[in-house]
Amino acid sequence: MISRRPCRAAVAALGCAALVSAVQAKDTGMAFVSSEKDNALAIIDVKSLTVAGTIPTCKRPRHMQFLPGATTLMVACGDSNRADLIDVAARKVIGNIPLGNDPEAFDLSPDGKFAYVSNEEDGALNIVDLTSKKIIKSVPVGKEPEGVKVSPDGSRVYVTSEVANMVHVIDPAAGKVLKNIQVGKRPRRFALSADGGELWVTSELGASVSIISTRDLTVVHTINFEVKGMRPDDITPVGLTLARDGKTMFVALGRASHVAFVDVASRKTNNLVLVGKRAWNVALNRDGSRLFVANGLSDDVTVIDVGQAKAIKTVAVGRVPYMVVVDD
Repeated sequence: MISRRPCRAAVAALGCAALVSAVQAKDTGMAFVSSEKDNALAIIDVKSLTVAGTIPTCKRPRHMQFLPGATTLMVACGDSNRADLIDVAARKVIGNIPLGNDPEAFDLSPDGKFAYVSNEEDGALNIVDLTSKKIIKSVPVGKEPEGVKVSPDGSRVYVTSEVANMVHVIDPAAGKVLKNIQVGKRPRRFALSADGGELWVTSELGASVSIISTRDLTVVHTINFEVKGMRPDDITPVGLTLARDGKTMFVALGRASHVAFVDVASRKTNNLVLVGKRAWNVALNRDGSRLFVANGLSDDVTVIDVGQAKAIKTVAVGRVPYMVVVDD
């Protein structure tokens, strides 16, 4: 077993991050919520569903992801042009990494050595070496890039452009765009199907999801969302995540204040669950029984019982919550 002490000493340099076994994950029993206006993360106890504290961080924290080993949470902050590294057990910042101008979202290479970061102001995907903490490449893409998704084998990075209404397919080793795929209006976030054969892309101003074949790199289907009593303009999907069994895609419908349960095989919406205002992003707990929804305009998180397709609690958190990461 790898000693925890030397890895902790090296975490600032991230040199051993990729070597930490998943068995050593903290399993804190907490969910972490980035709050854009509070420059902090709210901490929710996932058993009691109550706020258990906050962690101060950089300015306008949004996208978050655990580094390998799940002991350190990387938090991208748009107004600080960097990511903070947070020790979730100690509940404090232990380092930071420059990301470039106005970082939006990021994903990690399969080996955990690189971060691929969308930079809205520069219209680029920055490739960051997490050991040296330096930007080693910058790949121009369309204006206002947002979502980032790395293929399971690391050979491709997918990036949305909100202005160009495109998904850019990038070869990270070569640092170049392989293909541009036209999708719905204002594409935001990604999720892969269980077998990796489909890439689902939300279109915030298209009230839809585009489904891309990762083999052919073409759009093979579009799912249009409807909510009774609401105009299409009020349905603004952003965050999405796949159920643990791979059969259902959960899609946050933004200003429509609902989460859609979409059957992956039939492409049909089976359930719509009412949540808070501006449902932005969604995250599952480990066994997939509960879905946590960040509601940006009601300053809270809705917790959904997945089996019942029913909201069971609303937890007030910081101002303008953007994303949830669950560590149970």
